[in-house]
Amino acid sequence: MPSDISLWPLIGVAIIVAGFVLRFNPMLVVIVAAIGTALAASFPPQQVLTAIGTGFLKTRNLAVILLLPLAVVGLLERHGLRQHAQAWISRIRSATSGRLLIVYLAVRQLTAAVGLTSLGGHPQMVRPLIAPMAEGAAEVRHGALTERVRHKLRAFAAATDNVGLFFGEDIFVAFGAIVLMTTFLREAGIEVEPLHVALWGIPTATAAFVIHAFRLSRLDAAIARELAEAPPETGLRPQTTPES
Repeated sequence: MPSDISLWPLIGVAIIVAGFVLRFNPMLVVIVAAIGTALAASFPPQQVLTAIGTGFLKTRNLAVILLLPLAVVGLLERHGLRQHAQAWISRIRSATSGRLLIVYLAVRQLTAAVGLTSLGGHPQMVRPLIAPMAEGAAEVRHGALTERVRHKLRAFAAATDNVGLFFGEDIFVAFGAIVLMTTFLREAGIEVEPLHVALWGIPTATAAFVIHAFRLSRLDAAIARELAEAPPETGLRPQTTPES
């Protein structure tokens, strides 16, 4: 490594790791890491403040973009979106939690592969729709669920969204990581086409789909076994009975 390269600007990485480990406010950690990196790179304070101000002006509308869908989802949930999703999936007798999540995994991965990454997500898709539908399918087959099983289904629903998005977007040729890799390699004198990088993501995405789909295919049996071993009436939601 050339001796004239300073590694002090990498202090920002250490600040971020330490801040997240100590569970400080993420926004504060990122700001302190940016300032620390800039000062370690000998940026004058005026330039640091200019960069922070420019970034704020460019992203000041980001909060509206993020909060507006959450408000819409919250309004839909207030009017029974989760209950309707559970009731709808309960009418499909062949539906199980594992089969439902396998279908969602395929849809999530295929849509992410063509750049439609916003069609899913935890706040707008998993929490109000996918997780309640998985719980409803499990209730039809197994009856009342324990809280442990409910949390397991929610975790699998969130994990399915993560796997589908993470490995699906690697196939999209205009994905930011692919552009970053090709740019870095080009600066190093290695010419690589973004399309070739995206195509090499297909085997990884296929393997991820097969492995996670196999895990989901065993989910229904695991739920049945766990409910059979659970003590009776322990951790079950109280059943409401009509007053006589």
